[in-house]
Amino acid sequence: MLKGIVANRTGEFPPRGHNLMRLAEKADLSLEEQQASLLRELSVHYIQSRYPEEIDAIAVQLSPPYAKQMLERTEEIMTWLSSML
Repeated sequence: MLKGIVANRTGEFPPRGHNLMRLAEKADLSLEEQQASLLRELSVHYIQSRYPEEIDAIAVQLSPPYAKQMLERTEEIMTWLSSML
C-alpha cells in the first residue's frame, strides 16, 4: 500500500526494500505517533521473518493476543492508507 502511495504521489518507482517508515517518509505522510510506532514494529517483524533461523524466536515473542492486536492495528492503518489512493 505504501509503495502504491509513493508511486502515485511522486510519479516514480518506490524505493526497493521494506522499511515502512522510509516508505512513509518518501510518500510524505503525516503520521501520528501510534501509526509511526506500528510501522516501525511491523518493519522489525518483517526483517526478522526473512531469516529462517529467526522464525522460532519470533514465534515465542508473538503470543496470540499480541498477534491479534497487531492485526487489528494493521487493518486500521491499511484502511487509512487505502483512502489515499
